[in-house]
Amino acid sequence: MKDQFSKQSDLYVKFRPSYPQEVFDFILSLVSARHLAWDVGTGNGQIAEVLSTYFDQVIATDISEKQISNAKKNEKIIYKLESAEKTDFPDNHFDLITVAQAIHWFDFSAFYSEVKRTGKRNGVLAVIGYGLLTTDSEIQKWILHFYSGVLGKYWDKERRYIDESYKTIPFPFEEIPAPAISNDFEWSVEQMIGYLKTWSAIQNYIKEKNQNPLESGLEDLKSIWGEGKKRKVRFPILLRIGKI
Repeated sequence: MKDQFSKQSDLYVKFRPSYPQEVFDFILSLVSARHLAWDVGTGNGQIAEVLSTYFDQVIATDISEKQISNAKKNEKIIYKLESAEKTDFPDNHFDLITVAQAIHWFDFSAFYSEVKRTGKRNGVLAVIGYGLLTTDSEIQKWILHFYSGVLGKYWDKERRYIDESYKTIPFPFEEIPAPAISNDFEWSVEQMIGYLKTWSAIQNYIKEKNQNPLESGLEDLKSIWGEGKKRKVRFPILLRIGKI
């Protein structure tokens, strides 16, 4: 599993989009017990925090110490610095296993072996994510140019799984069809810029060129956006659900 987010972990907490309640309602409708959940690659803990309102306890793991230090805390969440592919959890342990916007970084075979080992019989694996945002047409042109034209070669190869809506990841489970869900926000240009700064390709670009690719385009983005305006931003939700 790669760690692509430690450097910008504080931005990740502030600017990464959340998931709509509809996602959790659907997942929870499939879970037969709500004793113990494992949130893998927890990042800023946003999934773990929601799950903690429904489960007796949530174990949230990540390989990034900085992400965990910035994650949302409460008494029902136990954070552990641990990889997705090799854990010390007991067999037949979890009612629900979730992984949000992270599975593309995993060794699929090793992770799925851990899911099958640690998940309870008839437990649920929920793979969650979101694709590239859409917004007003002029701003969308800017986003697409930045995403593909400026950052294209700086995205890690694993990013393609998100571009392919997680439909091409291996998924050796009895799959449960998921509904089409999107997440809509009203964002200021500052929120958009904050979100863009969390993109892993920016870190790869900075590492190679020693400069931030956002800096040269921000004035254009602000001009197109309009001072003080809120714009509708939509994220398509990616969802693969399997019975363990």
